[in-house]
Amino acid sequence: MLLFALVITWAGDSAAYFVGRSIGKHALAPHLSPKKTWEGTVASLLGSMIVALVFARFVTVPLPDLLAMAAVGTWRGKLGIFLNRRNKRSAGIRIPAVFCLDMAACLTEFDALILAIPVVWYYWILIYSPRIVGQRASSRQTGRAKKRRLAAPP
Repeated sequence: MLLFALVITWAGDSAAYFVGRSIGKHALAPHLSPKKTWEGTVASLLGSMIVALVFARFVTVPLPDLLAMAAVGTWRGKLGIFLNRRNKRSAGIRIPAVFCLDMAACLTEFDALILAIPVVWYYWILIYSPRIVGQRASSRQTGRAKKRRLAAPP
């Protein structure tokens, strides 16, 4: 699920960047990030949903759960970007592009992952896993009942 969280964040941010740059006109939060647009946000959600569709072919997690994890992870990733951006602006920190061509873009990925990974993980633990555990427990109980029936004399 860590790989899933990484890929939905990367794909969502990439889709948001390209769509927001090309057709984005409505600013999402101009006081925090003037270049983030509503169009980019919708593209981010769609990009993460496409990743969920691709992952559904390779994992045994049901598609509705993957789509829900992608939607919640993308939403929390955007929130993580805005929270960290607000903190940096209030502290007056500006990140220079010294280590890579666009250091701010590199660090934005980490800002998104700070909240996206825990949300995807907790969805996995609290919502998806109890259903699996419940299914395993009921199958164990039915297996025991079959053994009792087979062991009982006719």
